[in-house]
Amino acid sequence: MIDLNADLAEGFGRWTLTDDEAMLSVVTSANVACGFHAGDPSIMHRVCDTAAERGVRIGAQVSYRDLAGFGRRAMDVPAQELADEITYQIGSLQVFARAAGADVAYVKPHGALYNRVVFDHEQAAAVAAGVRLADATLPVLCLPGSAMHAEARLVRLPAVEEAFVDRAYTAEGTLVPRATPGAVLTSAQQVARRAVDLARKGCVDSLDGETVPVRARSLCLHGDTPGAVELAKHVRRALESAGVRVEAFA
Repeated sequence: MIDLNADLAEGFGRWTLTDDEAMLSVVTSANVACGFHAGDPSIMHRVCDTAAERGVRIGAQVSYRDLAGFGRRAMDVPAQELADEITYQIGSLQVFARAAGADVAYVKPHGALYNRVVFDHEQAAAVAAGVRLADATLPVLCLPGSAMHAEARLVRLPAVEEAFVDRAYTAEGTLVPRATPGAVLTSAQQVARRAVDLARKGCVDSLDGETVPVRARSLCLHGDTPGAVELAKHVRRALESAGVRVEAFA
């Protein structure tokens, strides 16, 4: 069994980026932007309603406060301030999730924050503290072996390992920076093959050709990747054809 998650609700006002309606017909978990890197109240409300109708799990995609940079710019935020902002984002999404008859079921950092908490234990601990204040039972999606994984488990938050099917990996098992050529994968065949390898073999080929072990309970597709909906459909078909059951993580 493998979960398939995607970053959704990544618009603001009249600006739209992700095809939420189509993606919610494919994925099993939706990482909903909570307004700090993208998303606004109406988008959050609409995505929660649709996700609940379709039985898709709702997750809070939390980030640094960086609308202009889409949450992908490095920032230095004091630990207590970051913890409070994490709690705030989860709480804002929870209102819409409960109005839709569901709940926020997990938390996932976004962009620069996600990359930072791979190695920065202080920032990872702040994220964990913010999650605990909102709900001490919420799982956190993170890279296996990361600082976030360790800090979540230290405070008894469930840590759910994830892998990325549309991003290149380093030989150390981390994501290749987006500015590097080849960092984002857009070939449907390549992305689908990677998903099956991750689900069945627990490994991925790094950008320099090494085979890297990566154990994951959830696979991520970025909603803003070119052709994201078609990529998601290819991935789901490939997984199911390979005998992998696609459903939300327990």
